[in-house]
Amino acid sequence: MKAAHDSEFLGEYAREKLVHYPTVTREPYLNNGRITAAIESGQLFEKLGVPALDPAHDRVMICGGPQVLSDLQTLLDQRGFEEGSGGAPGTYVIEKAFAER
Repeated sequence: MKAAHDSEFLGEYAREKLVHYPTVTREPYLNNGRITAAIESGQLFEKLGVPALDPAHDRVMICGGPQVLSDLQTLLDQRGFEEGSGGAPGTYVIEKAFAER
């Protein structure tokens, strides 16, 4: 995240638009639990001081293990987001470099 904010080319835009919310599930940390739970409970938005996800204004990139990818895809689809690809832009994309489906 710091690298994006400090980038010569993207820094100004990243500092204005890019939000990072790290959370872990297996050890004590500032934010604990699955990101899906933080979204569903509203905790994510409350802690960041931002409105809930809205496909009219937000774009999401998700990555992780197969189960969290599936859960996040379902969560986003239920909120009106649409998966994008190289040929068809959408409101979210899935990082598939390490994901097995």
